[in-house]
Amino acid sequence: MDLGLKGKVVLISGGYRGTGAGTAQVLAAEGAKVAVHGFHVAQADEVVAKITAANLDAASVDGDLGTNAGVKRIVDQTTEAFGPIDILVNNYGAPSQTNWDTSPDTWLEGWNKNVLSGVRLTQAVIPSMREKKWGRIIFVGTIGTEKPSNKNPDYYSAKGALPTLVRSLARELQGSGVTANLVSPGMIATDEVREMVLRRATREGIDTWQEAEQWAVTNMMPNLTRRIPTPEDIGRFIAFVASEAAWHLTAADLKVDGGAVDA
Repeated sequence: MDLGLKGKVVLISGGYRGTGAGTAQVLAAEGAKVAVHGFHVAQADEVVAKITAANLDAASVDGDLGTNAGVKRIVDQTTEAFGPIDILVNNYGAPSQTNWDTSPDTWLEGWNKNVLSGVRLTQAVIPSMREKKWGRIIFVGTIGTEKPSNKNPDYYSAKGALPTLVRSLARELQGSGVTANLVSPGMIATDEVREMVLRRATREGIDTWQEAEQWAVTNMMPNLTRRIPTPEDIGRFIAFVASEAAWHLTAADLKVDGGAVDA
């Protein structure tokens, strides 16, 4: 199926690693022009080099998502490289290693990182999307909000706000040709996760990824497919949400967790 992404301009926050990097590669392979965000100059260059080596379109952009000036810099760089943004993937987010003894001031930092960074980018791209009468705004959450740990409560509570945020945004954008959705993965086999899983599985005498993967879906985060998706697997799902075919999909929280909630 042709997803209709050829020539579309995409910005992926936090695209310099992990799920963002995998998504960037998938969207570029679909013919999109992908701006890969890093916080520092050249932070996204490795991902961009991998994409452009395959004769696909990508550019490195940088800036601080925590400030309006940083967001303006990111959007301006993207527009200068490729033109107005058609698809925004609010991928960036991270826990702050908090617990229930952590100061609420640190929780506010988590909110800024995991919610307001995406709000700033969204506000920056909405005007041009409205003008074109076409756009896709995709937030990336986590299935962990369904089964939060007592660790990192700032992260899970902030990410837990995203389903409501997306529904409100979709109502704001109704009839504009711009959709707003949330993609909520479970465990993803990023480099960091693979390293962590293998480290733990080694204590059980396991030394291959195939065995470690099965150990993880039994002992760490069970799911019904009994597999852990790669960043590219999640990227392919995001590509569909961004596609022409998904024009009627909006205000949704799409759980890409292999049935982990029910496992």
